[in-house]
Amino acid sequence: MRATLLYREGQKKRPKPTKPPRAAAKASGAPATAVPASADTDKAIFIGKGEQPAFLTLGLANRHGLVTGATGTGKTVTLQVMAEGFARAGVPVFAADIKGDLSGISEIGEAKDFILSRAKDMGLAFQPDQFSTVFWDVFGEQGHPVRATVSEMGPLLLSRMMDLNDVQEGVLNIAFRVADEQGLLLLDMKDLRAILAFIAENADQLTIQYGNVSKQTVGTIQRQLLVLENQGAEKFFGEPALQLKDFMRTDSSGRGFVNILVADKLMQSPRLYATFLLWLLSELFEELPEVGDPDKPKLVFFFDEAHLLFNDAPKALMDKIEQVVRLIRSKGVGVYFVTQNPIDVPDRVLAQLGNRVQHALRAFTPRDQKAVQAAAQTFRPNPQLNTAQVITELGKGEALVSFLEGNGTPAMVERVMIRPPSARIGPITPEERKAIIAASPVKGKYDTAVDSESAYEILQKRVNATAAEAEGGGGVLGQVGSIVGSIFGTNTPRGKLSTGQVIARSVTRSVTNKVAGDVAANLGKSLGGSLGGSVGRSIVRNVLGSLLRR
Repeated sequence: MRATLLYREGQKKRPKPTKPPRAAAKASGAPATAVPASADTDKAIFIGKGEQPAFLTLGLANRHGLVTGATGTGKTVTLQVMAEGFARAGVPVFAADIKGDLSGISEIGEAKDFILSRAKDMGLAFQPDQFSTVFWDVFGEQGHPVRATVSEMGPLLLSRMMDLNDVQEGVLNIAFRVADEQGLLLLDMKDLRAILAFIAENADQLTIQYGNVSKQTVGTIQRQLLVLENQGAEKFFGEPALQLKDFMRTDSSGRGFVNILVADKLMQSPRLYATFLLWLLSELFEELPEVGDPDKPKLVFFFDEAHLLFNDAPKALMDKIEQVVRLIRSKGVGVYFVTQNPIDVPDRVLAQLGNRVQHALRAFTPRDQKAVQAAAQTFRPNPQLNTAQVITELGKGEALVSFLEGNGTPAMVERVMIRPPSARIGPITPEERKAIIAASPVKGKYDTAVDSESAYEILQKRVNATAAEAEGGGGVLGQVGSIVGSIFGTNTPRGKLSTGQVIARSVTRSVTNKVAGDVAANLGKSLGGSLGGSVGRSIVRNVLGSLLRR
């Protein structure tokens, strides 16, 4: 309860850490004792201490960064330390929480023996703290739902999500083009299925205008959509769509909110996870104005398990990733990748990551040894340090760091002990999570899904309007026959249907199939058992079959 009260935007004042002198002494090469390593400065975040204190300069934090290391070497704690530093400086943070460990940043830290000991070694006066936090969850189970529309995602990212080949991606592009020309909004999964069904039904006509379209290709895309739905993607697509400004909040104390994406379940769908994070970056790149090099970032992203972003990525997607990472710096957004080894990140992206933290790597096999050498070569050498050897000797909580300084040049690599976080280390309880969600500034904004009028509903309305005009045709089958006669045009050549007839025909076939299913089910119940159901379906198929052949 005490933690909850502290969280609620200033109901209690947090203790203010004592600030040391600015890190000018560090830049001038003064000894470590010249810079009291007690807390962050006005312009830098204190990360750790070795021979020299390690500061991450806020004005250079939008030049991106990389945190690497083997499992269990302290990457999550380092991520938390950096997130706390940014939040204290008034910079909103977005971070993916794979195991739930990062959620502790929302609660008061505990003065455990190893924390006090490490703080004492660094000259820190440990002050427990907590940070305003908003939890997000694509599935809406452990945080506020995160949604995007199908149109916002676009054909490129959707193709990546569904692992489509070039031909299938081309057909998906045609579907988006047709929907745009027909004024059909693509918001959720049923809208996308409806437009794909329309494409399949009218493949011959569309091939003439847009290029080759086959029903087989559309069928493959539909199957991949089904796979996505089974992974929970239908909860992601829809409205209300996420407004990125909700990531860029500060609390009443002027601190940045820490936005945590609950990703333990999302990680079971790695392609959805990677595509979602890339979509967020792309949206930020498109929406935010140019700001150059601000005194501090407007937002900082932490991508945990970053290798998933690059696994088997096609060239078109890699080009987009590189473009976003390279250019989003001028939007005031810093991107920090968290992964096990620097070689997980492609070279052309790695070259954009100026701030580096390397935890221990193990070199038991020739492949591991090669990876260690590759990691060592990504740092600016230090004549007093055998980087490759030290990487294998680092203990838990230790790291090699090289941050940008001066005019943006990387500092020589240094071995440091990472400072202890001020907030709790480890996960929070479900009760604590519920209390934080209940006090969230976006409570109620995204919690209820909205089904707006879009492609699916518009096509259904057109069918209903046609059905109303054909009223009095003699029961269900008579109405179906009238609809087919008026829409499909029994005397109209197949290739000369109007656009309205083409759309209505596609949707009417879906409706007719549904009617057939209902009639078969009812007839089956009357006849009894599985045999009755089979007989019913056969009768209905024979009666309606001829109506659906055109």
